[in-house]
Formats: sequence, structure tokens, C-alpha cells
Amino acid sequence: MTDGVGSAPAIRVRNLTKVYGAKAAVNGLSFEVPRGCFFGFLGPNGAGKTTTIRMLMGLAAPTSGSIELLGLPVPSASVEIKGRIGLVPDESLLFDHLSGAEFIEFVGRMYGLDRGVARERARELLALFELDSQPRKLINEYSKGMRKRAAMAAALIHRPQLFLMDEPFEGVDAVGARLMKEILLGQVQQGATIFLTSHVLEVVERLCTRIAIISDGRLVADSDMAELREGSETLEDVFVRLVGVERQAETLGWL
Repeated sequence: MTDGVGSAPAIRVRNLTKVYGAKAAVNGLSFEVPRGCFFGFLGPNGAGKTTTIRMLMGLAAPTSGSIELLGLPVPSASVEIKGRIGLVPDESLLFDHLSGAEFIEFVGRMYGLDRGVARERARELLALFELDSQPRKLINEYSKGMRKRAAMAAALIHRPQLFLMDEPFEGVDAVGARLMKEILLGQVQQGATIFLTSHVLEVVERLCTRIAIISDGRLVADSDMAELREGSETLEDVFVRLVGVERQAETLGWL
């Protein structure tokens, strides 16, 4: 595909601002995410990460600025966009009174899959994410890690081109996280784009090829992982240096 939509970045954000009362949670943010990229979006608590990804997901309206996903403008092309992206929000909002298979099948049907196709893919995804040992178990009985796996399985069912993921590994044990990482890396190898927020910098360092860092709602870094580092720096070193929170640890006399 060589038209403007097909050649556009997976995500293009221009001068994005979100104001709550007198405070700008996101302040003039601009960045692009190339297609086929595993992109990490980082920042300290309160920096504006969740507000930004909520605007990308269509869960919050910007005060000003523009967003394009897969070359299509948000919100005017939201219906078409939603059919081409997979979402894993931080809250993992699932239907608690459905089984995992029922929920994943339901999501597939919402994306327009034939009932038989949705049911078969749901069964396969449940097995892939190792949630099939108790197929009738309701989601309200799932642990947090199991809920995250179910949410990611549902995000995959329609084979999206772009994934938006807010803390997808939170509460997931080491075995489950390893499985999820391998599945996501496989999606990138097949040409999908992943936009990931996470507080676990070791995960981001291992998975992501490009990083953006925000602080106080503003972009402070946006480059390939290798370009961010100075010498032998880890991603944690880079993060602390750029967001300006490095200080000598205080010592308590009684501790």
C-alpha cells in the first residue's frame, strides 16, 4: 500500500494538550511512532503517561492538538480505527460474569468476526495464554495476572495492526510475563506496532527499540534506545538523568 494512510506512521501526535482545571496534565506533546516498532512510553508518576494513552485510546478528549492512528484522524475516523487496533487498558475492564472463553469470543464478535471464527479463535487464544485449564472459570475469579492475560488475548483476536497497552505486565507473574512478551515480540516480527507504557524499566529495555520519555506533561526524550544511552548507561540511568529526580539518598539515624 502506497497511499498516505498506508505510508503514515502508526501514531502521529501533534501539540497534544490536556488541561484539567488550571493544570496541564499533557502540555504540547508531539511525537511519531513508526510502523513495525516496539515503542516504550515512559515517565515518572504524574507525568501524563496515562492521560496520553487514554487520549490515544479515545477514552479522553484532548483540550487541543491532534492525533492520527494508522494515518487516520482521531476522533473523526474512530470507528475505522477501532477495527484496526488492540487495546489493553491499565484497568483491565472485563465482563466479570463471563468465562474467559466467552469474553474473548464476545470481543471477537464486537469486531465483526463470524461466530464460528470468534469461538475457534477464543479457544485457541485461551490455550495460548494458558487459561484453558479451567475453561468455565468466570473472570471475576481470575487473579490480576490472569485478567491481564485475558485482556491481551482479547486484544489479539481480530489481528490488529496497532496495540495500545497501559501497564500490561502489572500483577503478572514471571512465567505469564515471559509468555506475553514472546507473543508481543512475535506480533512485531509480523509487522504490528506496539505502544507500551510500563514502570518496569527492565521490561521496556528488553522489548522496546524506540523510547519516548515525558516529564510534567512535556517530552524530554524521543529516540532509538541505543541513542539514548551514554557509555554504559542502563535505561534506568537514562530515565533518572532525564527526568531530574536523581538525588543522594537520605539516611535516617534510627534506620
